[in-house]
Amino acid sequence: MTHRLRRAGAFAAVATLVLAAPALGPAAAAPFAAVAVLAAFVIEDGPVFELFARPGDHEDRRLNGLAGFTLAAAALGILTVDYPQAPPLPGTVFAAAVLTLAYGNLGREFVRDVTTDEFAVVAGFVTVGTVAGTLGQAFVAAAASEFAVAALPKYTFLAAVGSLIAALLRSILFGRDDPLVMVSVGFILWLFAALTGTVPARLVAVGLGLAVALGWVSYALDAASVPGMLTGVLLAAVSVVLGGYGWFAVLISFFSVGALATKYRYEEKEARGVAEENDGARGTGNVLGNASVALFTVVGYAVAVHLLDPGIPLADVAPTLLAFAFAGSVAAAMADTLSSEFGGLYDDPRLVTTFERVEPGTDGAVTWQGELAGLVGSALVGGIAALSMPLGDPILALAVVTGGGVIGMTVDSLLGATVEGSRLTNQTVNFLATLAGALAGSALAIPLA
Repeated sequence: MTHRLRRAGAFAAVATLVLAAPALGPAAAAPFAAVAVLAAFVIEDGPVFELFARPGDHEDRRLNGLAGFTLAAAALGILTVDYPQAPPLPGTVFAAAVLTLAYGNLGREFVRDVTTDEFAVVAGFVTVGTVAGTLGQAFVAAAASEFAVAALPKYTFLAAVGSLIAALLRSILFGRDDPLVMVSVGFILWLFAALTGTVPARLVAVGLGLAVALGWVSYALDAASVPGMLTGVLLAAVSVVLGGYGWFAVLISFFSVGALATKYRYEEKEARGVAEENDGARGTGNVLGNASVALFTVVGYAVAVHLLDPGIPLADVAPTLLAFAFAGSVAAAMADTLSSEFGGLYDDPRLVTTFERVEPGTDGAVTWQGELAGLVGSALVGGIAALSMPLGDPILALAVVTGGGVIGMTVDSLLGATVEGSRLTNQTVNFLATLAGALAGSALAIPLA
Protein backbone atom coordinates (compact mmCIF):
# COMPACT_ATOMS: atom_id res chain seq x y z
CA MET A 1 0.00 0.00 0.00
CA THR A 2 1.47 3.34 -1.06
CA HIS A 3 1.74 6.36 1.22
CA ARG A 4 -0.70 8.24 -1.05
CA LEU A 5 -3.32 5.52 -0.55
CA ARG A 6 -2.81 5.43 3.22
CA ARG A 7 -3.06 9.22 3.38
CA ALA A 8 -6.25 9.23 1.30
CA GLY A 9 -7.72 6.62 3.65
CA ALA A 10 -6.83 8.76 6.67
CA PHE A 11 -8.48 11.83 5.11
CA ALA A 12 -11.58 9.75 4.33
CA ALA A 13 -11.70 8.64 7.97
CA VAL A 14 -11.60 12.26 9.12
CA ALA A 15 -14.30 13.16 6.58
CA THR A 16 -16.55 10.51 8.13
CA LEU A 17 -16.89 12.82 11.14
CA VAL A 18 -19.56 14.58 9.08
CA LEU A 19 -21.93 11.74 9.97
CA ALA A 20 -22.03 13.09 13.53
CA ALA A 21 -23.59 16.36 12.33
CA PRO A 22 -27.23 15.42 13.16
CA ALA A 23 -26.29 14.51 16.73
CA LEU A 24 -24.19 17.63 17.23
CA GLY A 25 -26.76 20.04 15.81
CA PRO A 26 -25.41 23.63 15.89
CA ALA A 27 -21.98 22.24 16.82
CA ALA A 28 -21.67 20.28 13.56
CA ALA A 29 -18.50 22.16 12.67
CA ALA A 30 -16.80 21.46 16.02
CA PRO A 31 -15.07 18.13 15.19
CA PHE A 32 -13.53 19.53 12.04
CA ALA A 33 -12.49 22.75 13.79
CA ALA A 34 -10.80 20.69 16.51
CA VAL A 35 -8.89 18.61 13.93
CA ALA A 36 -7.86 21.82 12.13
CA VAL A 37 -6.37 23.22 15.36
CA LEU A 38 -4.49 19.99 16.01
CA ALA A 39 -3.19 19.89 12.44
CA ALA A 40 -2.07 23.51 12.41
CA PHE A 41 -0.63 23.96 15.88
CA VAL A 42 -0.16 20.69 17.77
CA ILE A 43 0.93 17.77 15.58
CA GLU A 44 4.47 18.51 14.37
CA ASP A 45 5.96 15.02 14.00
CA GLY A 46 5.38 11.37 14.77
CA PRO A 47 3.33 8.64 13.05
CA VAL A 48 0.15 10.72 12.82
CA PHE A 49 2.07 13.54 11.18
CA GLU A 50 3.64 11.11 8.69
CA LEU A 51 0.25 9.59 7.90
CA PHE A 52 -1.40 12.88 6.95
CA ALA A 53 1.63 14.79 5.62
CA ARG A 54 1.49 16.06 2.06
CA PRO A 55 4.49 17.32 0.07
CA GLY A 56 5.58 20.58 1.67
CA ASP A 57 4.18 19.81 5.12
CA HIS A 58 7.54 18.54 6.38
CA GLU A 59 9.22 21.84 5.60
CA ASP A 60 6.61 23.83 7.53
CA ARG A 61 6.25 21.12 10.22
CA ARG A 62 2.54 21.70 9.98
CA LEU A 63 -0.22 19.58 8.42
CA ASN A 64 -1.36 22.31 6.06
CA GLY A 65 -3.32 19.94 3.84
CA LEU A 66 -5.32 18.46 6.71
CA ALA A 67 -5.84 21.88 8.29
CA GLY A 68 -7.18 23.34 5.05
CA PHE A 69 -9.42 20.31 4.41
CA THR A 70 -10.98 20.38 7.87
CA LEU A 71 -11.34 24.18 7.91
CA ALA A 72 -13.34 23.97 4.66
CA ALA A 73 -15.52 21.27 6.20
CA ALA A 74 -15.96 23.38 9.34
CA ALA A 75 -17.03 26.35 7.22
CA LEU A 76 -19.72 24.25 5.56
CA GLY A 77 -20.72 22.92 8.96
CA ILE A 78 -21.28 26.46 10.23
CA LEU A 79 -23.68 27.04 7.34
CA THR A 80 -25.90 24.18 8.56
CA VAL A 81 -26.93 26.28 11.57
CA ASP A 82 -30.45 27.65 11.19
CA TYR A 83 -29.97 31.42 11.39
CA PRO A 84 -33.02 33.73 11.17
CA GLN A 85 -31.50 35.68 8.27
CA ALA A 86 -30.96 32.79 5.83
CA PRO A 87 -31.98 29.17 5.24
CA PRO A 88 -29.41 26.63 6.47
CA LEU A 89 -27.28 24.35 4.35
CA PRO A 90 -29.03 20.95 4.44
CA GLY A 91 -27.17 18.37 6.48
CA THR A 92 -27.39 15.95 3.57
CA VAL A 93 -25.61 18.42 1.29
CA PHE A 94 -22.95 18.99 3.97
CA ALA A 95 -22.32 15.24 4.07
CA ALA A 96 -22.28 14.92 0.27
CA ALA A 97 -19.77 17.74 -0.23
CA VAL A 98 -17.31 16.36 2.33
CA LEU A 99 -17.65 12.65 1.55
CA THR A 100 -17.65 12.80 -2.26
CA LEU A 101 -14.31 14.59 -2.24
CA ALA A 102 -12.61 12.57 0.48
CA TYR A 103 -13.79 9.15 -0.64
CA GLY A 104 -13.38 10.13 -4.28
CA ASN A 105 -9.71 10.79 -3.55
CA LEU A 106 -9.53 7.39 -1.85
CA GLY A 107 -11.08 5.68 -4.87
CA ARG A 108 -8.68 7.45 -7.19
CA GLU A 109 -5.62 6.37 -5.20
CA PHE A 110 -6.91 2.80 -4.93
CA VAL A 111 -7.22 2.53 -8.71
CA ARG A 112 -3.91 4.30 -9.21
CA ASP A 113 -2.26 1.48 -7.24
CA VAL A 114 -3.40 -0.87 -9.99
CA THR A 115 -3.23 1.17 -13.20
CA THR A 116 -2.19 4.60 -14.42
CA ASP A 117 -4.89 4.76 -17.10
CA GLU A 118 -6.36 8.24 -16.72
CA PHE A 119 -9.92 7.20 -17.49
CA ALA A 120 -9.83 4.36 -14.95
CA VAL A 121 -8.40 6.64 -12.27
CA VAL A 122 -11.15 9.22 -12.80
CA ALA A 123 -13.79 6.48 -12.90
CA GLY A 124 -12.51 5.27 -9.52
CA PHE A 125 -12.86 8.78 -8.09
CA VAL A 126 -16.40 9.30 -9.40
CA THR A 127 -17.68 5.81 -8.53
CA VAL A 128 -16.42 5.69 -4.94
CA GLY A 129 -17.32 9.35 -4.37
CA THR A 130 -20.87 8.76 -5.61
CA VAL A 131 -21.40 5.70 -3.43
CA ALA A 132 -19.99 7.43 -0.34
CA GLY A 133 -21.98 10.59 -0.98
CA THR A 134 -25.22 8.67 -1.46
CA LEU A 135 -24.79 6.55 1.67
CA GLY A 136 -23.67 9.56 3.70
CA GLN A 137 -26.77 11.55 2.77
CA ALA A 138 -29.01 8.60 3.61
CA PHE A 139 -27.31 8.13 7.00
CA VAL A 140 -27.57 11.81 7.91
CA ALA A 141 -31.23 11.92 6.86
CA ALA A 142 -31.98 8.79 8.90
CA ALA A 143 -30.16 10.18 11.96
CA ALA A 144 -32.29 13.32 11.68
CA SER A 145 -35.45 11.20 11.31
CA GLU A 146 -35.97 12.59 7.81
CA PHE A 147 -35.09 9.57 5.67
CA ALA A 148 -37.46 8.34 2.99
CA VAL A 149 -36.77 5.68 0.39
CA ALA A 150 -38.18 7.99 -2.29
CA ALA A 151 -35.32 10.41 -1.60
CA LEU A 152 -32.59 7.92 -2.58
CA PRO A 153 -32.62 8.82 -6.29
CA LYS A 154 -32.16 12.48 -5.38
CA TYR A 155 -29.28 11.59 -3.05
CA THR A 156 -27.68 9.55 -5.83
CA PHE A 157 -28.05 12.39 -8.32
CA LEU A 158 -26.54 14.94 -5.93
CA ALA A 159 -23.68 12.61 -5.04
CA ALA A 160 -22.96 11.90 -8.71
CA VAL A 161 -23.01 15.60 -9.60
CA GLY A 162 -20.78 16.39 -6.63
CA SER A 163 -18.32 13.67 -7.61
CA LEU A 164 -18.22 14.82 -11.22
CA ILE A 165 -17.65 18.45 -10.22
CA ALA A 166 -14.98 17.44 -7.71
CA ALA A 167 -13.23 15.20 -10.25
CA LEU A 168 -13.34 17.96 -12.86
CA LEU A 169 -11.92 20.56 -10.49
CA ARG A 170 -9.28 18.11 -9.24
CA SER A 171 -8.19 17.50 -12.84
CA ILE A 172 -7.40 21.19 -13.39
CA LEU A 173 -6.32 22.24 -9.88
CA PHE A 174 -3.66 21.03 -7.45
CA GLY A 175 -4.11 18.64 -4.54
CA ARG A 176 -3.65 21.50 -2.10
CA ASP A 177 -6.78 23.09 -3.57
CA ASP A 178 -9.09 20.49 -2.01
CA PRO A 179 -10.64 23.10 0.35
CA LEU A 180 -11.71 25.16 -2.68
CA VAL A 181 -13.09 22.04 -4.35
CA MET A 182 -15.10 21.06 -1.25
CA VAL A 183 -16.64 24.50 -0.76
CA SER A 184 -17.47 24.79 -4.48
CA VAL A 185 -19.16 21.39 -4.49
CA GLY A 186 -21.09 22.30 -1.34
CA PHE A 187 -22.55 25.49 -2.77
CA ILE A 188 -23.41 23.94 -6.14
CA LEU A 189 -25.14 20.98 -4.51
CA TRP A 190 -27.02 23.40 -2.25
CA LEU A 191 -28.51 24.96 -5.39
CA PHE A 192 -29.28 21.62 -7.02
CA ALA A 193 -30.89 20.32 -3.83
CA ALA A 194 -33.28 23.27 -3.94
CA LEU A 195 -34.06 22.63 -7.61
CA THR A 196 -34.89 18.94 -7.30
CA GLY A 197 -37.81 17.61 -5.38
CA THR A 198 -38.66 13.92 -5.55
CA VAL A 199 -36.72 12.58 -8.52
CA PRO A 200 -37.95 9.37 -10.21
CA ALA A 201 -35.45 6.54 -9.78
CA ARG A 202 -35.73 5.61 -13.45
CA LEU A 203 -34.90 9.17 -14.53
CA VAL A 204 -31.74 9.21 -12.41
CA ALA A 205 -30.68 5.72 -13.50
CA VAL A 206 -31.25 6.38 -17.18
CA GLY A 207 -29.78 9.87 -16.99
CA LEU A 208 -26.58 8.79 -15.28
CA GLY A 209 -26.32 5.71 -17.49
CA LEU A 210 -26.64 7.75 -20.68
CA ALA A 211 -24.23 10.37 -19.39
CA VAL A 212 -21.61 7.76 -18.47
CA ALA A 213 -22.03 6.04 -21.83
CA LEU A 214 -21.54 9.38 -23.56
CA GLY A 215 -18.37 10.00 -21.56
CA TRP A 216 -16.90 6.57 -22.26
CA VAL A 217 -17.61 6.72 -25.99
CA SER A 218 -16.22 10.26 -26.33
CA TYR A 219 -13.04 9.26 -24.50
CA ALA A 220 -12.65 5.93 -26.31
CA LEU A 221 -12.97 7.65 -29.70
CA ASP A 222 -10.54 10.42 -28.66
CA ALA A 223 -13.33 12.95 -29.14
CA ALA A 224 -12.63 14.52 -25.74
CA SER A 225 -9.87 14.69 -23.16
CA VAL A 226 -10.60 13.39 -19.65
CA PRO A 227 -11.52 16.87 -18.33
CA GLY A 228 -13.60 17.43 -21.46
CA MET A 229 -15.27 14.06 -20.96
CA LEU A 230 -16.09 14.90 -17.32
CA THR A 231 -17.58 18.22 -18.40
CA GLY A 232 -19.74 16.53 -21.03
CA VAL A 233 -20.94 13.85 -18.60
CA LEU A 234 -21.84 16.50 -16.02
CA LEU A 235 -23.77 18.57 -18.57
CA ALA A 236 -25.61 15.50 -19.84
CA ALA A 237 -26.59 14.28 -16.36
CA VAL A 238 -27.84 17.71 -15.29
CA SER A 239 -29.81 18.13 -18.53
CA VAL A 240 -31.61 14.81 -18.12
CA VAL A 241 -32.58 15.26 -14.46
CA LEU A 242 -33.37 19.00 -14.45
CA GLY A 243 -34.86 19.15 -17.95
CA GLY A 244 -35.82 15.73 -19.24
CA TYR A 245 -34.96 13.19 -21.90
CA GLY A 246 -35.70 15.66 -24.69
CA TRP A 247 -33.11 18.10 -23.38
CA PHE A 248 -30.55 15.30 -23.32
CA ALA A 249 -31.46 14.31 -26.88
CA VAL A 250 -30.77 17.87 -28.04
CA LEU A 251 -27.45 18.02 -26.20
CA ILE A 252 -26.29 14.58 -27.34
CA SER A 253 -27.04 15.51 -30.95
CA PHE A 254 -24.43 18.26 -30.71
CA PHE A 255 -21.82 16.15 -28.92
CA SER A 256 -22.16 13.16 -31.27
CA VAL A 257 -22.57 14.92 -34.62
CA GLY A 258 -19.99 17.55 -33.66
CA ALA A 259 -17.46 14.87 -32.73
CA LEU A 260 -18.04 12.99 -35.99
CA ALA A 261 -17.66 16.21 -37.98
CA THR A 262 -14.39 16.97 -36.20
CA LYS A 263 -13.00 13.53 -37.08
CA TYR A 264 -14.27 13.68 -40.69
CA ARG A 265 -11.27 13.88 -43.08
CA TYR A 266 -9.18 15.00 -40.13
CA GLU A 267 -5.82 14.40 -41.83
CA GLU A 268 -6.84 16.57 -44.76
CA LYS A 269 -7.95 19.37 -42.45
CA GLU A 270 -4.73 19.02 -40.48
CA ALA A 271 -2.71 19.41 -43.68
CA ARG A 272 -4.69 22.54 -44.53
CA GLY A 273 -4.08 23.97 -41.06
CA VAL A 274 -7.77 24.07 -40.10
CA ALA A 275 -8.02 20.99 -37.86
CA GLU A 276 -8.98 21.02 -34.19
CA GLU A 277 -5.93 20.71 -31.94
CA ASN A 278 -5.06 17.61 -29.85
CA ASP A 279 -6.17 15.22 -32.61
CA GLY A 280 -9.68 16.60 -32.33
CA ALA A 281 -10.05 15.76 -28.63
CA ARG A 282 -12.00 18.59 -27.05
CA GLY A 283 -11.01 19.80 -23.61
CA THR A 284 -12.95 21.45 -20.82
CA GLY A 285 -12.55 24.95 -22.27
CA ASN A 286 -13.94 23.87 -25.62
CA VAL A 287 -16.85 21.94 -24.12
CA LEU A 288 -17.76 24.76 -21.74
CA GLY A 289 -17.40 27.37 -24.48
CA ASN A 290 -19.99 25.53 -26.54
CA ALA A 291 -22.28 24.20 -23.81
CA SER A 292 -22.06 26.41 -20.71
CA VAL A 293 -24.96 28.58 -21.92
CA ALA A 294 -27.01 25.40 -22.29
CA LEU A 295 -26.12 24.47 -18.71
CA PHE A 296 -27.17 27.87 -17.38
CA THR A 297 -30.46 27.74 -19.26
CA VAL A 298 -31.43 24.26 -18.04
CA VAL A 299 -30.64 25.33 -14.47
CA GLY A 300 -32.66 28.50 -15.09
CA TYR A 301 -35.52 26.36 -16.39
CA ALA A 302 -35.47 24.31 -13.19
CA VAL A 303 -35.47 27.53 -11.13
CA ALA A 304 -38.43 28.86 -13.10
CA VAL A 305 -40.37 25.62 -12.66
CA HIS A 306 -39.62 24.96 -8.99
CA LEU A 307 -38.76 28.26 -7.32
CA LEU A 308 -40.50 31.15 -9.10
CA ASP A 309 -43.63 32.50 -7.47
CA PRO A 310 -46.49 32.13 -9.98
CA GLY A 311 -47.49 35.71 -9.20
CA ILE A 312 -44.25 37.13 -10.58
CA PRO A 313 -44.63 38.75 -14.04
CA LEU A 314 -43.67 36.40 -16.89
CA ALA A 315 -43.36 33.46 -14.46
CA ASP A 316 -45.79 31.47 -16.61
CA VAL A 317 -43.79 31.94 -19.83
CA ALA A 318 -40.26 31.86 -18.37
CA PRO A 319 -39.90 28.05 -18.63
CA THR A 320 -40.87 28.08 -22.31
CA LEU A 321 -38.51 30.94 -23.15
CA LEU A 322 -35.66 29.23 -21.30
CA ALA A 323 -36.36 26.00 -23.17
CA PHE A 324 -36.07 27.91 -26.47
CA ALA A 325 -32.87 29.54 -25.18
CA PHE A 326 -31.41 26.09 -24.43
CA ALA A 327 -32.28 24.77 -27.88
CA GLY A 328 -31.06 27.96 -29.57
CA SER A 329 -27.68 27.81 -27.84
CA VAL A 330 -27.15 24.17 -28.81
CA ALA A 331 -28.26 24.92 -32.39
CA ALA A 332 -25.71 27.73 -32.54
CA ALA A 333 -22.97 25.43 -31.26
CA MET A 334 -23.91 22.78 -33.83
CA ALA A 335 -24.11 25.28 -36.68
CA ASP A 336 -20.75 26.83 -35.83
CA THR A 337 -19.04 23.44 -35.47
CA LEU A 338 -20.36 22.05 -38.76
CA SER A 339 -19.70 25.25 -40.69
CA SER A 340 -16.08 25.23 -39.48
CA GLU A 341 -15.42 21.51 -39.87
CA PHE A 342 -16.94 21.20 -43.35
CA GLY A 343 -16.22 24.70 -44.62
CA GLY A 344 -12.53 24.30 -43.84
CA LEU A 345 -12.29 21.56 -46.48
CA TYR A 346 -13.06 23.95 -49.34
CA ASP A 347 -10.97 26.59 -51.09
CA ASP A 348 -11.62 30.30 -51.61
CA PRO A 349 -13.14 31.20 -48.24
CA ARG A 350 -14.20 34.82 -47.84
CA LEU A 351 -14.05 37.07 -44.82
CA VAL A 352 -17.58 37.54 -43.51
CA THR A 353 -17.16 41.30 -42.98
CA THR A 354 -15.66 42.31 -46.38
CA PHE A 355 -16.18 39.20 -48.57
CA GLU A 356 -12.54 39.36 -49.68
CA ARG A 357 -10.77 36.06 -50.32
CA VAL A 358 -8.55 34.89 -47.44
CA GLU A 359 -6.51 31.82 -46.54
CA PRO A 360 -8.33 28.72 -45.20
CA GLY A 361 -8.38 28.77 -41.41
CA THR A 362 -8.59 32.56 -41.14
CA ASP A 363 -10.81 33.61 -38.25
CA GLY A 364 -14.12 34.87 -39.60
CA ALA A 365 -13.70 33.22 -42.99
CA VAL A 366 -16.73 31.43 -44.47
CA THR A 367 -17.56 29.28 -47.48
CA TRP A 368 -20.98 28.65 -48.93
CA GLN A 369 -20.50 24.94 -48.28
CA GLY A 370 -19.75 25.65 -44.61
CA GLU A 371 -22.73 27.96 -44.24
CA LEU A 372 -24.98 25.31 -45.77
CA ALA A 373 -23.60 22.68 -43.38
CA GLY A 374 -24.22 25.05 -40.48
CA LEU A 375 -27.81 25.63 -41.59
CA VAL A 376 -28.41 21.87 -41.82
CA GLY A 377 -26.88 21.34 -38.38
CA SER A 378 -29.03 24.07 -36.85
CA ALA A 379 -32.14 22.58 -38.46
CA LEU A 380 -31.20 19.13 -37.13
CA VAL A 381 -31.09 20.47 -33.57
CA GLY A 382 -34.29 22.41 -34.23
CA GLY A 383 -36.07 19.29 -35.41
CA ILE A 384 -35.00 17.22 -32.41
CA ALA A 385 -35.94 20.04 -30.02
CA ALA A 386 -39.32 20.58 -31.68
CA LEU A 387 -40.21 16.90 -31.33
CA SER A 388 -38.81 16.20 -27.85
CA MET A 389 -38.98 19.43 -25.82
CA PRO A 390 -41.93 21.49 -24.51
CA LEU A 391 -41.77 24.14 -27.25
CA GLY A 392 -45.33 24.17 -28.56
CA ASP A 393 -46.14 23.90 -32.27
CA PRO A 394 -43.37 21.73 -33.86
CA ILE A 395 -43.19 23.62 -37.17
CA LEU A 396 -42.89 27.03 -35.52
CA ALA A 397 -40.45 25.64 -32.96
CA LEU A 398 -38.27 24.21 -35.74
CA ALA A 399 -38.16 27.59 -37.47
CA VAL A 400 -37.37 29.51 -34.26
CA VAL A 401 -34.59 27.19 -33.08
CA THR A 402 -33.05 27.00 -36.56
CA GLY A 403 -33.12 30.78 -36.79
CA GLY A 404 -31.47 31.12 -33.39
CA GLY A 405 -28.72 28.71 -34.43
CA VAL A 406 -28.00 30.56 -37.68
CA ILE A 407 -27.85 33.89 -35.85
CA GLY A 408 -25.42 32.41 -33.34
CA MET A 409 -23.26 31.00 -36.16
CA THR A 410 -23.20 34.41 -37.85
CA VAL A 411 -22.21 36.14 -34.61
CA ASP A 412 -19.36 33.66 -34.24
CA SER A 413 -18.07 34.53 -37.72
CA LEU A 414 -18.36 38.28 -37.10
CA LEU A 415 -16.49 38.04 -33.80
CA GLY A 416 -13.88 35.83 -35.44
CA ALA A 417 -13.28 38.41 -38.15
CA THR A 418 -13.04 41.37 -35.75
CA VAL A 419 -11.86 40.50 -32.23
CA GLU A 420 -10.89 36.83 -32.00
CA GLY A 421 -7.20 36.37 -31.31
CA SER A 422 -6.45 40.00 -30.57
CA ARG A 423 -9.02 40.48 -27.78
CA LEU A 424 -10.99 37.27 -27.31
CA THR A 425 -10.06 33.59 -27.21
CA ASN A 426 -11.79 30.99 -29.33
CA GLN A 427 -13.60 29.64 -26.26
CA THR A 428 -14.91 33.12 -25.41
CA VAL A 429 -16.13 33.62 -28.97
CA ASN A 430 -17.89 30.25 -28.83
CA PHE A 431 -19.55 31.25 -25.56
CA LEU A 432 -20.75 34.58 -26.99
CA ALA A 433 -22.02 32.88 -30.14
CA THR A 434 -24.05 30.33 -28.18
CA LEU A 435 -25.31 33.14 -25.95
CA ALA A 436 -26.45 34.97 -29.08
CA GLY A 437 -28.19 31.80 -30.25
CA ALA A 438 -29.94 31.48 -26.89
CA LEU A 439 -31.06 35.11 -26.83
CA ALA A 440 -32.21 34.96 -30.44
CA GLY A 441 -34.11 31.71 -29.85
CA SER A 442 -35.94 33.08 -26.81
CA ALA A 443 -36.61 36.45 -28.49
CA LEU A 444 -38.06 34.83 -31.60
CA ALA A 445 -40.20 32.60 -29.37
CA ILE A 446 -41.85 35.47 -27.45
CA PRO A 447 -44.90 35.51 -29.77
CA LEU A 448 -45.27 31.75 -29.23
CA ALA A 449 -44.97 31.76 -25.42
